[in-house]
Amino acid sequence: MRLGVVFPQTEIGNDPGAVRAYAQAVEALGYDYLLAYEHVVGAHPERLRDLGREPPYTHTSPFHEPFVLFGFLAAVTSRLELTTGVLILPQRQTVLVAKQAAEVDVLSRGRLRLGVGLGWNPVEYEALGQNFRNRGRRVEEQVALLRLLWTQELVDFEGRYHRVRGAGINPLPVRRPIPVWMGGSAEPALRRMARIADGWISQLAPTPEAGAVVERVRGYVREAGRDPATFGVEGRLHFGSTSREAWREAVGLWRRLGGTHLAVNTMRCGLRTPDDHIAAVAAFREAVRDVL
Repeated sequence: MRLGVVFPQTEIGNDPGAVRAYAQAVEALGYDYLLAYEHVVGAHPERLRDLGREPPYTHTSPFHEPFVLFGFLAAVTSRLELTTGVLILPQRQTVLVAKQAAEVDVLSRGRLRLGVGLGWNPVEYEALGQNFRNRGRRVEEQVALLRLLWTQELVDFEGRYHRVRGAGINPLPVRRPIPVWMGGSAEPALRRMARIADGWISQLAPTPEAGAVVERVRGYVREAGRDPATFGVEGRLHFGSTSREAWREAVGLWRRLGGTHLAVNTMRCGLRTPDDHIAAVAAFREAVRDVL
């Protein structure tokens, strides 16, 4: 099982030195990957409340853009896998995402894992000029086109939402194709990822109750004619809501449930500085070292 950290997007600040120090510390501690959330723009909470939504993030929540961030981190780390968790794919141009992802994969020597999802913020879609209502239909075509662009020098593709004729990206990525994982928890999202994704980036905490959900998703993978052993499942351990005494048991349980990845999230835990986040993931890594 691979152990990762959630990059503390909203709390790390804007000092490049602190961003570098955090990533290098995580790598030195033996973590396998760094996962970054994303939002291009934030909305004023009243805009979202008018739409019947209570936002977890607003215009006051800072987010580093993941492709630019990963280009920087590729240069200051050597082993750490870089994961988007998740990139809101339908609000972005597909061919541009293919180009940006391939570039990060090249510069990191094959260390990108692209997690994608639909998102929840219609204000963000509006600002980026994309349709919020058909995002579920579009994402499947987007994933298919991404894989073609990453594996073929020239692509001819005619879909419902995309048209590419005799064109391709250069350079191609190191990993062909780049692994595409999907986020989401609604039933259509689970069935979709079981059909087309390489794995599931979930928000599941490592609890006994999570086992039933994991098995249901594996059942969907089998129904799609695929081997569940090749389908990754990532969970999330929230540092602030899991006691130190429960860390080892939680990691061991997720492993027994067949989870392939587990990311530790230290945001919203009252940690004040980047050094506090480093200290937190260091303590966690040391505590669970013998159960991985």
